Amino acid sequence: MRPALLDPLFADASRLQGIGPKMALALDRLLAAPPAKARIIDVLLHVPAGLTDRRSRPKIVDAVAGTVVTLHVQIVELQPPPPRSRAPYKVLVEDETGDCLLVFFLANHDWIERMLPVGEKRYVSGKLELWDGHRQIVHPDKVLDEAAFAKMPLLEPVYGLTEGLPARIMLQATTGALARLPGQIPEWLDSAFLRQRKWPDFNTALEAVHRPQDPGDIALEGVGRTRLAYDELLSQQLALLMVRAHRRKPAGHALKSAGRLADQIIKALAYRPTNAQTRALSEIIGDMASDHRMLRLLQGDVGSGKTLVALLAMAHAVEGGRQAAMMAPTEILARQHYARLLDLCTSVGIRLACMTGRDKPAERQRTLEQLAAGQIDILLGTHALFQESVAFANLGLVIVDEQHRFGVQQRLALGAKGDAVDVLVMTATPIPRSLVLTHFGDMEVSVLDEKPPGRSPIVTRTIPSERIGDVVAGLGRALQTGQRAYWICPLVDENEDLDLAAATARFEDLKQYYGDKVGIIHGQMHSRDKEAAMEAFSAGVTQILVATIVVEVGVDVPEASIMVIEHAERFGLAQLHQLRGRVGRGAAQSSCILLYRGPLGEAARQRLQIMRDTEDGFEIAEMDLRLRGEGEILGTRQSGLPAYRLADLTVHAPLLPIARDDAKLVLARDADLASARGQALRALLYLFERNEAVRLLRAG
Repeated sequence: MRPALLDPLFADASRLQGIGPKMALALDRLLAAPPAKARIIDVLLHVPAGLTDRRSRPKIVDAVAGTVVTLHVQIVELQPPPPRSRAPYKVLVEDETGDCLLVFFLANHDWIERMLPVGEKRYVSGKLELWDGHRQIVHPDKVLDEAAFAKMPLLEPVYGLTEGLPARIMLQATTGALARLPGQIPEWLDSAFLRQRKWPDFNTALEAVHRPQDPGDIALEGVGRTRLAYDELLSQQLALLMVRAHRRKPAGHALKSAGRLADQIIKALAYRPTNAQTRALSEIIGDMASDHRMLRLLQGDVGSGKTLVALLAMAHAVEGGRQAAMMAPTEILARQHYARLLDLCTSVGIRLACMTGRDKPAERQRTLEQLAAGQIDILLGTHALFQESVAFANLGLVIVDEQHRFGVQQRLALGAKGDAVDVLVMTATPIPRSLVLTHFGDMEVSVLDEKPPGRSPIVTRTIPSERIGDVVAGLGRALQTGQRAYWICPLVDENEDLDLAAATARFEDLKQYYGDKVGIIHGQMHSRDKEAAMEAFSAGVTQILVATIVVEVGVDVPEASIMVIEHAERFGLAQLHQLRGRVGRGAAQSSCILLYRGPLGEAARQRLQIMRDTEDGFEIAEMDLRLRGEGEILGTRQSGLPAYRLADLTVHAPLLPIARDDAKLVLARDADLASARGQALRALLYLFERNEAVRLLRAG
């Protein structure tokens, strides 16, 4: 159903002139995910990463070392190396102001002598350097006669390449691809908006980026690149809203309650919910009471109180006559939720149960029977919840904790266990606003941006690893006052290939000082042993818990007030922030010690500086976006989700809410995309391969 107008762009790139079988394979490697083939549209959307500026045409005496220059010179002397020598072939050239050497290593002598005949004039372009006081250009990029120079672009785009794909072939491919652009692509942007922004049309923008006449043409802030970035963002926002509308189309059940159970839970607490918690709960209850299915993301910084909001939402579902399920990513976290919520639930008459993969068969069977009979109101658990054998009597609300640990299919499998189930996903990893719009645009969003009262700031310090002895001694003083500490290592066991601290070795070291007060937990331990280690630490039987990042998410021991992270320079910002969030949960002053091994690279230095400067998870997330890019933050580099090809959120993020509002307005006025602009927007969706959205549109 793709418009025939666009068909030429989806032909194989191997059809482009000059792209033989060998070069086609190289383009496939660069631009397509196996087994797919690179297409002409892939070539067009592979925009330059930089620019070679050959506009500098100085005389030799004025040429600046370290810059790319284009010189008009006469060939004075050929200086071939002696036979069987590995010395370079040198060519002496000059103009009226001075001379320069052209240097060729392992070069084809015939080619040099043919291209640079003595006495002739040539244009040579390349990076000028000084060697032993003499000017030279090693392997000039261009050696051209007068006729060829007249055709040479003075601004040459630089593309990302792969092995076996020369820059000149990439240039040739883009030239051929630009020639295939249909001349009559309909304009999908509002004409007044286009005039206001002074943006070119789509074809002109692509031409400017691939064949720049000015350095600003390929700049991220340039009008051409900005126009293309907006097109990509608009296509995505439009598709997300269409998918969301489709998912919400099946009627939901209006799940209403007077809030009696939630009020009783709040009265039993030792503190009042924050304004942010109250606001988020109100948004969630509003969704549940509507006749549309809820699809909402609850994001809050570490320690902001998401679990309480989840419990109160589940209490509303139970009072409304439905069951609720909450899925956690680990057994430790699921059982921790169960232990923390059991007394509260029992006190108000809510029947709570927990199911994980390590339940005994008889225990599991009893839980399944009670669940199917409606004798369990809230079921907590791990991925065991979405197994086929788990059947609910009347599931109304699903809550997915730490959503990034679960795939979309797993969330959908749990949501499918009831009729028109409301879905709330939660994350303790603050996500920059631009990425929320990008990756969760099919959901409403609630944000917890306050911490419960009584939480004191965490003092964060960076200490070089040579001073580890001081840290160990300091722990001893802290233990005498009853404090508890986490000690995080990047590895479980020592590895001869990696000179990094291992948890097992650090555990043995610390035991020499503090004996049985030291415990250990890591991902390779049996789940029962992990739980036992956590219980011992929670109870104060052990006061130091050596761990890997298995404690990164959700572990809550309010008495723990010290976090030591060894090789902190090896961790990402989000991980460091999550780990630090394991302390500062009680009334005691807490501290986080980042042990690092120098010398630090610039990125590592910036990460540690940011951790010292702020505790604000949302600010840290924005910094992380600037340092790493959106694909790394959300794990999409590994999961195969495409990153943007034209938009760069470090520059183009302000365009996202504009694209979002534009898409909302379009669908409010023309839900079927039947108008002239709607038809043009269908072409945009196909161009950026948001075909799923168009398919849903056709399917109604």
